[in-house]
Amino acid sequence: MEKIEPQEHLEGNLEEGTTNTSLEEFDDQRSKLLNRRLDIRIIPLCCWLYLLNFLDRGNIGNARVLNSETGDDLMQKTGIGATGYAVTVSIFSIAYTLFEVPSNWIMKHYVRPSVWLATLLGCWGALTLGFAGVRNYESVVVLRLFIGIFEAGFFPGIVYVITIWYRHNERSVRIALVIAFCNLAGAFGGSLAYGIGHINGAGGLEGFRWLFIIEGAITMLSVLPTLLILPDYPSRAKFLSADEKSFAVDRLKERGGGYNREHATRKEILETCFSPRMLAHYCAYIANVVCQGSFTFFTPTIVNGLGYESIQAQLLTVPPWVVGFVVAIVLSYSADRFNARGAHVTAVSVIGGVGWLTAGLLPPSSYVARYCCLCLAAVGAFPAAPSMTNWVTCNTPSLRTIGTAIAIHNSAAGIGQIISQWIWKSSEEDKGYPTGNFVCASCNFFVAIVALSLRLWYGRMNRKGVKDAQGNGRVWSY
Repeated sequence: MEKIEPQEHLEGNLEEGTTNTSLEEFDDQRSKLLNRRLDIRIIPLCCWLYLLNFLDRGNIGNARVLNSETGDDLMQKTGIGATGYAVTVSIFSIAYTLFEVPSNWIMKHYVRPSVWLATLLGCWGALTLGFAGVRNYESVVVLRLFIGIFEAGFFPGIVYVITIWYRHNERSVRIALVIAFCNLAGAFGGSLAYGIGHINGAGGLEGFRWLFIIEGAITMLSVLPTLLILPDYPSRAKFLSADEKSFAVDRLKERGGGYNREHATRKEILETCFSPRMLAHYCAYIANVVCQGSFTFFTPTIVNGLGYESIQAQLLTVPPWVVGFVVAIVLSYSADRFNARGAHVTAVSVIGGVGWLTAGLLPPSSYVARYCCLCLAAVGAFPAAPSMTNWVTCNTPSLRTIGTAIAIHNSAAGIGQIISQWIWKSSEEDKGYPTGNFVCASCNFFVAIVALSLRLWYGRMNRKGVKDAQGNGRVWSY
């Protein structure tokens, strides 16, 4: 792996009011044109890659129940029980939590983004293919551990790439587009599993093995396009002219962004990791990911518990994911446009909490009503994540710790996933999974309270003119 040569410092900070009229006109006239080119070059590829990331992460949930009626699901063929399954996905989440910060650190200081992300992609794609040969519990655990290691740095890496190329008020909707594809991955994964369930036994292989073969192969085929298409930094983009490179760098100097290899001070790192408001961001994301993780790993199980057969359950997982996709795009665009991330996150979290709470209170036999509640709960899971993530990038204590903050924030996802993997108890299937529903409802309401509190907190910081950890004036985003 090549070590990145030092480049010009690409971040900056302009205090509010220092941007003159000509620069504003300059941005208006050229930023949209540049963004269109970047959106064609960067965003579709990142969306596709994150779809694969999420597909390969969540396929174990599909494999868990696929063709269970004939005894050909992953659980029965490998002898895994309910506790073993929870341990397996928990190990994945532990790896996911531990390796996100090191991954972003490596990409920032030593390896170009295109090379690093392609390496991670190829490694977990090969491991997914390896799942087609699992015969026992031990092999499943080991493979999931290593998939967690290599998948860990992928999403924070993508978010960091977006901060390298886009301004602070342009990121949320792009992050939303990327995250929204995890909703499509859920929908696509359910549809794919539904189709593969009908070829169970073809070539002497169970349906879940075909699921891993097909999804792993698609991931492996995407490595080369990542290396060739994904641009690394504005200053070395071959598809931009010298003038365009200069503009792409200069426009990122307002309120942070761009590529910066400068090392943060101890104070900046400590504030990024442990300041109360940053801890509030991280804790809120843990709670949000409990709901996300419930959808990722247990949607087929939840739908199966609504009285549908395993193959039908795969297909019926699609509508909640589609709801989440649509809401995520609309919400993120609106949150950025009106600089109101806290208010938007609060609103959808309350809606999601009501969905989970109602599902838990309804009788287990109210299948249709509980399924509608699942669609309502989808509004409070993934749609909040893009705005929560971009809110962190806009309000890091130092512009030099944006990459670190992204990685820590997303590391919280691993903790949330671990919690989600222990609240959907097989023994409660006949009761309608009350523990899972009530825990997710509590988490959504917690997110709403924290988001509203942070919105008020940042308003107070702006009124008092609070400076960042570098001593620079900042306008804190809402």
